[in-house]
Formats: sequence, C-alpha cells, structure tokens
Amino acid sequence: MKKILMYMIAAFLMMLGQAQAIDANKAESFVKSVTKQGIEEIINSNVSRQEKDARFEKLFNEYLDLDYIGRFVLGRYYKTATPAQRKEFIDVYRAFNIKTWSQRFDEFKGKSFVFAGTTPSNSEGQLFVNTTVNMGEGEPAKVVWRVKDNGHSMKIVDIIIENVSLAITARNEYTAYIKKSPNGLNDLIADLRAKAAK
Repeated sequence: MKKILMYMIAAFLMMLGQAQAIDANKAESFVKSVTKQGIEEIINSNVSRQEKDARFEKLFNEYLDLDYIGRFVLGRYYKTATPAQRKEFIDVYRAFNIKTWSQRFDEFKGKSFVFAGTTPSNSEGQLFVNTTVNMGEGEPAKVVWRVKDNGHSMKIVDIIIENVSLAITARNEYTAYIKKSPNGLNDLIADLRAKAAK
C-alpha cells in the first residue's frame, strides 16, 4: 500500500513538473511573439508617429493586463476609490502608458531580445521571462517580463528593466502623489490626463 501511495505521489509530482515546464515554454513563446510583433511592426516600421501610437495601443490592449496593473499601482487607494474613480484612473493610466511607452520603446530600434529562460514567481499563475538586449555599449540591458496566466490567455503584468520594476515604481510614485495632493486620487487622474495629452 505504501509503495502504491509513493508511486502515486511521484506520478503527481512528475505531472506538476511537466505542467510547470509547459507553462514556462508557453510564457516564453508568448513574450517572443509580443517582442517580435513590437519590434517588426512598430519600432522598426517606417510609419508616422501617429500610426506607431495606434499600433502600440493595439499591442498594449491585447497583451498587457492594464486593468490588473492599474489596480496594483493604486494599491490601497484602489479599495477606497469610487467605481467612477477606478474606471477613470484605469482609462487615463492606459492612455498615459500607451503614449509614454510608444516613444520610449524607440530605444530598442534595430535591437533584438535574447531569451534566457524563465524564473518562478511567488505569485500564483505568474512567472518571469528573462531577456537581454544588446544596446551597443556596455553590458546588455536586462529586461524581465512578468507574465500572468489567467487560464485562457496570457498577459504581461510588469516589465522589469535593469532590476527596476515599472509597476512598483509607478505604485511608489502614485502613492506619494496622492498623499501630498489636496484632492488625492482626483489630482493624480488630472495630472496623468494632462501628461497623456502632451
């Protein structure tokens, strides 16, 4: 009986290991697809800034979970926000990031991402996909993609460049902004809207 139980446990652990390996491969393939599409169809494309922004918006909306990221970066303020404030923040946060990253990703023009496997995450259903980018000078830049599998699709929920998490950086910045502003979250929303409009 003990031997049968041990075999069952061993088989179960093997299944878990196989599932984890499949998830890792799936996540890496997902990020490869995103970076390939971003570089070939947006960054390296010879189209207008307006068209690049439109393509980047499509890429962001399809592959990034900006609702999830928006909730994370607001932290405890998301719980106290009204439904209208939540929607308004997510909408303006989405617009601001599309505009910002559409321009910032031009730094990767003519570059390619080299994939270096995955790293487990402490968060359920998430893992890190590791990449490097040769920027031409010095050591290659490390870019890590935090990927979340929600069961029917994969989404990027954070990008960590040279050990700096964009989501955590935004969370710290927004928390400090809300704390010092007379109108709190409403002031942050107005500030992001103004920046997105520039």
